[in-house]
Amino acid sequence: MKLFERYLFRQLAVSTFWAVAALAGVGVLSQSLSGLELIVDQRQSGAVFLKITLLAMPKMLALIVPLGLYVAALITLNRMQAEQEIIVAQAGGLSRWGVASPALRLATWTALFILVVNLWVSPLASRNMRAELNAARADLAAALVREGQFTNPAKGLTVYAQEVERGGLMHNLFINHEEKQGEGVTYTAREGLLSKRNGAPVLIMKDGSTQRFEERGALVYLTFQEYVFDLRPFMAMSQAPTTKAADRFMSELLNPHPKDVWGQKNREAMLAEAHGRIASPLYALTFMAFAISAVLGGGFSRLGYAKRIAWVSALAVFFRILGFVAQEAASNSPSLNPLQYAMPVAGFALAFTPYLIGKVRRPKRAFAEAKS
Repeated sequence: MKLFERYLFRQLAVSTFWAVAALAGVGVLSQSLSGLELIVDQRQSGAVFLKITLLAMPKMLALIVPLGLYVAALITLNRMQAEQEIIVAQAGGLSRWGVASPALRLATWTALFILVVNLWVSPLASRNMRAELNAARADLAAALVREGQFTNPAKGLTVYAQEVERGGLMHNLFINHEEKQGEGVTYTAREGLLSKRNGAPVLIMKDGSTQRFEERGALVYLTFQEYVFDLRPFMAMSQAPTTKAADRFMSELLNPHPKDVWGQKNREAMLAEAHGRIASPLYALTFMAFAISAVLGGGFSRLGYAKRIAWVSALAVFFRILGFVAQEAASNSPSLNPLQYAMPVAGFALAFTPYLIGKVRRPKRAFAEAKS
């Protein structure tokens, strides 16, 4: 029966690969739709958009991979059961554990893969994605102007351009810079162009004027042929993003640096995140147990197992939702962290124990057909 077990493992592995690939494709599509603002609003390149989309994927794998494993197991086991391959193997002496063993081995390898992604790949990708997003949103050259619209790319700065050409040349430019509360300078120019001087971002305005009210209330009006507006003060306003729990490695979650203000303030949430990363791979085993129970947990039926699969699928989703609830609750109360492990373990026991202790049916007719 070792040959049949290897055959079953191979069938499940191939189906799992394609199921996870399909779900990952859906995940990439949904992530790309939510990230379109990078191109529409921030005017970033397609390469930046693609990089951020792909960096978001590792975090989704903890949810996608167990679901893909479950779908693949349902399809493969249901097909093999309908074609009576499993029944013939059981009639030849294969035990229930012999059927479940290849599936559980695949689920174990899948769980180890998810664990590696959770512990190292996902935080690294999440950290790089946050840095890319911050760089894109701090790019004043991309966010400074919207043709025909008043924009506020930074605090105290209002910009308007009637027309923006493809090369970035702006026509009929208006800028209001509020230097202090109630005090500011207004710039108008026939045209302007974003550039760099000594490596610093600047806005070069031509054929324009400045208007400023002095403290005594007098209006100061000046004209210029060319004026260089320094953008560095507004770049300094864009502070580096705070590293969130999802961006941190396990050592940083469990033992934040004493000078890490955000980490010290959110220790409970980071502890819940750490336990969640360890507990989430267990759902690969839980979902596989539910798939086995859905298809093989009852007697053979030529009419299929749609009803039983629907009930078991609803139960599997219910346990996964309970896992999310447990992690959210543990972020406020660390004493609830054991629930993050209890949910997948309880789901596995509920699904697999009745299957394992059940009797193997060896239909004489199926065995006779296999002999002939």
